[in-house]
Amino acid sequence: MENKKEYHIVNIAGKLAKGFLYNPLTIVLGAFLLIMGYLALNIMPREEDPQIAISGGAVVVAMPGATPKEIENIIVKPLERKLREVKGIEHIYGMAMDNVGIVNVMYYIGENREDSNLKLYDKVMQNMDSMPKGVMQPLIKPFDIDIDIPIISVAFYPKANSNVNDVRLFELVRKVQQKINAVDAVAKTTLKGARKAQYNIEVDMGRLSAYHLSLGQIMQAVQSVAVDVPDVKGKTKDNQLVIFGVKNAIESVEDVGDVIVAQYMGSPIYLRDVAKVTKGLDIQNFQTAKIVLREDHNSSDMGEEQNQITMTVAKLAGTNAVFVAEDVVDILKSYEDEFGKMGVGYLITRNYGERANEAVNELMSHLIITIIIIALMLVFALGWKESLIVTFTVPAILAVTLFTAWMTGQTMNRITLFALLLSLGLLVDAAIIVIENIHRHLHSHGVEDKEMDALLIEATDEIGAPTNVATLAIILTMVPMAFVGGMMGSFMKPIPYNVPVALIASLFVAYIFTPYLSLKLLKKPEHHSSVAKHNEGTK
Repeated sequence: MENKKEYHIVNIAGKLAKGFLYNPLTIVLGAFLLIMGYLALNIMPREEDPQIAISGGAVVVAMPGATPKEIENIIVKPLERKLREVKGIEHIYGMAMDNVGIVNVMYYIGENREDSNLKLYDKVMQNMDSMPKGVMQPLIKPFDIDIDIPIISVAFYPKANSNVNDVRLFELVRKVQQKINAVDAVAKTTLKGARKAQYNIEVDMGRLSAYHLSLGQIMQAVQSVAVDVPDVKGKTKDNQLVIFGVKNAIESVEDVGDVIVAQYMGSPIYLRDVAKVTKGLDIQNFQTAKIVLREDHNSSDMGEEQNQITMTVAKLAGTNAVFVAEDVVDILKSYEDEFGKMGVGYLITRNYGERANEAVNELMSHLIITIIIIALMLVFALGWKESLIVTFTVPAILAVTLFTAWMTGQTMNRITLFALLLSLGLLVDAAIIVIENIHRHLHSHGVEDKEMDALLIEATDEIGAPTNVATLAIILTMVPMAFVGGMMGSFMKPIPYNVPVALIASLFVAYIFTPYLSLKLLKKPEHHSSVAKHNEGTK
């Protein structure tokens, strides 16, 4: 009587194949992976390039009346020595000028920005007792590289035949800026080219010398009234609110001219006696921005230059540039009616969110094209059913990788997707090896005597050890990239983080879903062989 030899599972590949072959949760697991990948793809923050953590700051120490040599010897050099005690500082640059010394600090790339700023502030404050006499309170300004790069820039300008002046334009843009600042994930907004209203005082130097006055006296007199006078509020015994309204000191050009700057021969000298006071713009602001609009896009003739205000919007680190940009654009659209009534136009000159979305979508389309090419190649090599099985494993592996990246706080950018494209050719290796071995077993001699489930488990278990070793070898080639320092290391970090995850996921997906789908789609071929079977006799 013939005894059938049962195959003994020796590898994790066979154990996974056996455990999930008839498990009703296998199809649920597959659907769960695809859904999680789809959610990660749509929710994961999108950027064009990865945001690199750069931390540093500047310590500004003022000492009125000191020369650059004195500043260098008693402020800059001692401060540099003290800051060298802080762990994580890569470079220190000191500058000494008249009355002020500046020490710039740069931390190693990848250092936590908040921790670095705190360490810098603590070290300066700890050594305040060693500062020389006459030194003013140090000013510590951290480098906010994470939020200094704008994702969207908008130019506001008065349209042709518009009566909107620079001051009215600034007031309108400032209102829009306040609204945009309230958007979630917006870090900060800045205005370039804004012109504010102010009283301009042009001092006549001849009259100034005739009255024996100095420019410093004029400045002191103006500064004494250039403050907001608060209202005094209180309550009576009857709980009635009483408000003593104090009239503003400056309300018109005449009020500015009536400021008393000095006494001469027993008579007051007014500001109007030595200066010309006008109401206008901040003429000391030389940062005027211009915009030139073409009348016809097909024409090379440039239109007339117009003053404009550029508003830049920056986002918080790790947030979705696409969502932030869309929210800002929605707010701008909500003001279009008001812009139209006032004769103000706006032009979005930079939209980082739109570019990031286009870059991600383009790489995803290339990813899909690559999957289709692999599927077509497998149709000719193994068959359409085998190709269908391998093709399913690719989105499942990518779903696991994207979900893992999302859970670990990564963003979707061109380097993350490049890592997926780089590993795409490697992802299907395990599934192709499994399906090829299953295909070989199905067409081998004596397949009629084997059950389909036993055949699938055996075929999967056979290639487990070499496939695991080959995948591990590829993963080890990616590990050294994780230890690259500096700017390049931070920029390319998604590759050593995501490629090993994708390769490990490819093993599990191949061992779990390839046998399962093969059981559903493949069948044992019918063999018509005329070769007689020979049985060995026993003594």
